[in-house]
Amino acid sequence: MGQAESGGGGAAARLLARLAVLAAVGVLVVLVVALGETGLVVAAAGLLGVVVCAAGVWWLLAYRGVVRLFGAAVAVAAPVLVLVLFTVEGLWLTALLLAVCWALALACARAALRRSDPRRERRAVAAHRPGRPVLIMNPRSGGGKVGRFGLADRARERGARVILLDPGAPADVAALARAAVAGGADLLGVAGGDGTQALVAAVAAEHDLPFLVIPAGTRNHFALDLGLDRADPARALDALTDGEDVRVDLGVVAGRAFVNTVSFGVYADVVQHPDYRDAKAGTALDLMPDLLVGEGVRRLEARADDTPLSSQRALLVSNNPYLSPDVLGGTGRRPRLDSGELGVLAIRVEGAAQAADLAVRGAQSRGLTVLTARRVEVTVAGAEVGEISVAVDGEALRLPTPVVCALRPGALRVRVPRDRATVPVAAPPVEWRRLLRLAFGRSRRAAPEP
Repeated sequence: MGQAESGGGGAAARLLARLAVLAAVGVLVVLVVALGETGLVVAAAGLLGVVVCAAGVWWLLAYRGVVRLFGAAVAVAAPVLVLVLFTVEGLWLTALLLAVCWALALACARAALRRSDPRRERRAVAAHRPGRPVLIMNPRSGGGKVGRFGLADRARERGARVILLDPGAPADVAALARAAVAGGADLLGVAGGDGTQALVAAVAAEHDLPFLVIPAGTRNHFALDLGLDRADPARALDALTDGEDVRVDLGVVAGRAFVNTVSFGVYADVVQHPDYRDAKAGTALDLMPDLLVGEGVRRLEARADDTPLSSQRALLVSNNPYLSPDVLGGTGRRPRLDSGELGVLAIRVEGAAQAADLAVRGAQSRGLTVLTARRVEVTVAGAEVGEISVAVDGEALRLPTPVVCALRPGALRVRVPRDRATVPVAAPPVEWRRLLRLAFGRSRRAAPEP
């Protein structure tokens, strides 16, 4: 099938788009016609609740003492008072109806846009069984997944040599990988977090060896976007006996490889603190006021290709773009790992008003910039030389400025199981103009079969 909008898939996408538009119209009808002033009160109260809650969260994060307590109280009280208003005034049914209509509109819109996109599958190449595979495993990763799933024994049963890291001593995993290559390894793999994955992936890419990803870390974002089963990391070992290769891009920051993201600014400063690993929430709350409104706050200056990004609070550069800013909450997805482009997400929030604008408008807010680039250069405002805090795949580093992020397209050959889970098509952001064209525009004819 040539175009995604043709055939059965195109008909389904068009129907879903029309349902989305119908549900959105239903929201307007409920607001303006059917319920009159009541509907407008519900919408205004809900919007005001979001704005006030976002302002409270800003005060909670940016200040200490009485202001922090006030911000926490506001952040909690705002949604509670909105619910109380709906209940006392008998508006809860109206609010529920509006919420259902809007949720239906968004669900249908995303489903329609997902179906209308051409699904470019990663081209996999059948792979021969490796003769001397070497797997590096971190027993501490993911709360002990290596031992819990018996990964070392299962790997040895499939003919792999396993290097278990000593939990009590730091290890140079890149050096271990290079030694394995010197010893004749024809496949490298890692059971560990994404930071460890990236270090060994760089060695595999350097020697054009297949790289096996075993999702034994905590989040395993790289494995998720490869379509691997994070709930059962042992399934990744099937690639040793029945695997195929896919080519993906490899990010590079200051000469160091990364598979997911590089963070600058507030988050990168927080993870540098020695107490962060043991008390993440408490450490972040303690440091945030100094990082957000303190006298020594340093702003980031960046250039994404030819686009300048001035006075940013935080910057995230990803190996291929995430589909939506949900990456900030750890739920974002990358529909592709072979686009040849970096994803760039920059945040510039200076106060409660901008925090509220970001909460209400999301990606349309002036405080959030989302774009793609092939090269990103980051430095600190007003600083010619020096070091900057950087979090590379969650690992805390200090790097000299300017820090340059780039991409090596197709540099990494990943060995995956032939029967791995299909990579889900992530829900795209809702673009109503595009949706209207899909719903009521002229359909394209299918391209002839090759």
